[in-house]
Amino acid sequence: MVLINLLPHREVARKRRKDLFNFALATSAVLGGFIAGTIFLWYQAAIDIQQSNNAFLETEIKKLESQIKDIAGLESEIAALRARQQAVEDLQSDRNLPVHLLTELVGQLPDGIYLTKMAQQDQFVTLNGVAQSNERVSELLRNLGNNTPWFSKPELVEIISGSLNLSPKDQRRIYNFSVRVKLVRASEAEKSLSKLPAASAGGAPLTATVSKAEIVKN
Repeated sequence: MVLINLLPHREVARKRRKDLFNFALATSAVLGGFIAGTIFLWYQAAIDIQQSNNAFLETEIKKLESQIKDIAGLESEIAALRARQQAVEDLQSDRNLPVHLLTELVGQLPDGIYLTKMAQQDQFVTLNGVAQSNERVSELLRNLGNNTPWFSKPELVEIISGSLNLSPKDQRRIYNFSVRVKLVRASEAEKSLSKLPAASAGGAPLTATVSKAEIVKN
């Protein structure tokens, strides 16, 4: 017996394939939406975490900025205290400056020079005096600049030649000079002295100033 299928099997097969395609499409759409949603949620969580970290960092930065301001204020206070301490130390060490000034002047004045006037303004001392010759004044400048740590930057302000009448027939040429020199603070001078060898720390032997009559006789 021959069986004949009179049902529309082609339409049924086509409908089945269409249903399978629609199912696969729907499944892909759902799966894609799930994956996209998962990725979105993951990125959103990462963004939230980063924003939370940023907020934490901003809070910590504000704290650090406040601490930095406090530290800057402390540093300025420390600097002011150090300046005051240095000023007090300078005042204490400068109490003996007149003694060092006179002692060093006695030691550094060459023969043939005597001083007529000495004036101090701040750290600078102006010396006025009389010398036998220009060479004596040059020697004084060298001594003040090289032989003592208590003076620095000596400079000749002026030198004027003149004459001294010993008698109506005896006249001697003299040189009136003015020298300006900086007086070094005791703390700085002591540092320079500590670096000198023991043999030279004592300095050159002191020589007394000569009087006006001795200049004339020489």
